[in-house]
Amino acid sequence: MPLVVVGINHRTAPVEVREKVVFDSTTLSDALRALARGGAHENVIVSTCNRTELYCVTDEPHALGSWLESYHGVGRSLAGALYEHRDGAAVEHAFSVASGLDSMVLGEPQILGQLKDAYRAAQDSGTAGPLLNRLFQATFSVAKRVRTETRIGANAVSVASAAVSLARQIFAGFGQHTALLVGAGETIALAARHLHAQGLKRMIIANRSLDRAESLAAEFNASAITLDALAAHLADADIVVSSTASPVPVITAVDVAAALGARRHRPMFLVDIAVPRDIEPAVGEFEDVYLYTIDDLHAVVSQNLQARQDEASQARLLINEEVARFMSGLRSQHAVPTIRELRAAAEQVRAQTLEDAARLLAHGRSPEDALAYLAETLTHRLLHPPTHALREAGESGDATLVAAARRLFELDADGE
Repeated sequence: MPLVVVGINHRTAPVEVREKVVFDSTTLSDALRALARGGAHENVIVSTCNRTELYCVTDEPHALGSWLESYHGVGRSLAGALYEHRDGAAVEHAFSVASGLDSMVLGEPQILGQLKDAYRAAQDSGTAGPLLNRLFQATFSVAKRVRTETRIGANAVSVASAAVSLARQIFAGFGQHTALLVGAGETIALAARHLHAQGLKRMIIANRSLDRAESLAAEFNASAITLDALAAHLADADIVVSSTASPVPVITAVDVAAALGARRHRPMFLVDIAVPRDIEPAVGEFEDVYLYTIDDLHAVVSQNLQARQDEASQARLLINEEVARFMSGLRSQHAVPTIRELRAAAEQVRAQTLEDAARLLAHGRSPEDALAYLAETLTHRLLHPPTHALREAGESGDATLVAAARRLFELDADGE
């Protein structure tokens, strides 16, 4: 049964397409079970701001793209944006994604944690079966090896650090400005660390849960507010970085227009890292506003890529080696039932022959006779089936079976 990956990412679809097929964490278990009912015997769903991917074991790989479109009610809008990888290519893709080689920011580490969360959700929902369990355990191991044996993660960059880098290009005297961070997840925490490291004067953390906002704010001596108070504090912010899981924008054009008026049109720099977007696109049309989406960060990110290319090449060689090892192990599993049956048959022959030899001893035959009978009969009984098959192969001209037998029984190559 094929192992298949179907998905879209930042290379194949813009944010306005990707945001249509995001799986919300609160409904992910329902989606996993729905995909199982749709014919995926095993499945894991990975959904981040840069990608939505279905990792499946299924007899109907061509149906996965249609299922994704149908589940989100987007018609055929994903046509041309979907990619599909099977078997060895699917394994290579999983290893590459986990190692950060398929990320917008080459080598970024956040995706590994996101993959672990996705796998854990599938385990909890009972949709990650034996093959995907094996794949994801190997994936995590390979990602660790890449991090250990290459410098792909040295001087790590991320979307968050790219946003801060861009902000520094826009504002002089960076440390004297105020940042408003919307959300309290991993991306916002990373952005806060980068801003704090750059000596930013003041930070405000806004989140739906005030407790989580206060917990993150305490780390950086920042202020904490709820999303309900967001509009009231927007005018204080020179820099806004937003990354929530809200299905609708949390910062509207009306909010920003009011903030600009209160700021007397001092410029605002806004970065929307969320998918779906947190900031209404119309905000980008205002004067004195610099609005960037996650896709806009690509140009900044690309400046960091060159130093990692050599390490990425080394990482890909390592991944190719691990893919070959994984697929070899997977193929070997196909032989396990045959090996088990062969051993069971041989054990049955051994037990029967031993019983016959014991019977000879019981009837007064000498131990020498019993041992000779045991050796001769055991050899005959074990070799009779392959010998018979080889005779038939010789009569029919089946050279393939003869050659396979020579390899199987480690006979000399020339048959002499």
